[in-house]
Amino acid sequence: MLLTPEHQRFFMTSREQPLPLYIESIGANLNQESIVRPSGYPCYHWLQTVEGEGEFTFGGKSYPVLPGTGVLIAPGEPHEYKRKGSGSRWSTLYITFSGPQSGPILASLELEPSACYQWDPASDLQSYGQKVLRSIGSDLDLTGLDASGDMYRFLLLLKKYGTTGNTPSLSHSLGRLAPLLVFMEENLGDPGVGLDEMAAVLSLSPRYVNTLFKQSFGETAYGYFILKRIRKAKEILTSHPEMTVKDTAQAVGFRDASHFVATFRKIEGVTPEHFRKLY
Repeated sequence: MLLTPEHQRFFMTSREQPLPLYIESIGANLNQESIVRPSGYPCYHWLQTVEGEGEFTFGGKSYPVLPGTGVLIAPGEPHEYKRKGSGSRWSTLYITFSGPQSGPILASLELEPSACYQWDPASDLQSYGQKVLRSIGSDLDLTGLDASGDMYRFLLLLKKYGTTGNTPSLSHSLGRLAPLLVFMEENLGDPGVGLDEMAAVLSLSPRYVNTLFKQSFGETAYGYFILKRIRKAKEILTSHPEMTVKDTAQAVGFRDASHFVATFRKIEGVTPEHFRKLY
């Protein structure tokens, strides 16, 4: 552990490394120096601005790094970063992490390394790394499990609030979709609801509504609506044994039981009756 007025840094010991995802080091630098790594870093490397402005270069491009901006670099990716401008300090927070599941977790969350991320500085993502740093600094986590959980939580926040390029963040898309998500919940039993009715709720084109749903949930709007109906059907099947499969199908907006059974089986892998017996 190194602790100075300018720099806090903690290295995790080898006892944590068998974990699927672990923090190798975490630190805050109140006066970030210039760094050049022609061979990259052996772990995934995250750097974000707390105050001031820096410049991060990788892949032949340079990116300004302001508050609400950070860079995630893959292991072995050549890079360099430095303070931008003169007469001002650049304060940063960084995390290096690894583990056998670090790559698969990033892939499943569709987080790109190496990439520059932006987010709303007022979001939880901006200060979460500092909370993790304070937690590790207390030295109460002797197993490394808390730090591993904190790292996973950090990646989830990056997924929720972070964005690369001009695409909206997940939290922004969810905010725009909120009225439609409420509409879906209130109209699960209406078989007449289709994509046009959903688009009208948001006063958007059906195509753009599908784009927002694809970005947020990996599904079309109607595909997501069907998943919500099946989830509600599972609740009914297990909580109301007196209701027949036909009754359940009608309650969640299917016009006929055969279509409901076929859809349920495709999604869940079993028929509604079999699902009921399982639970």
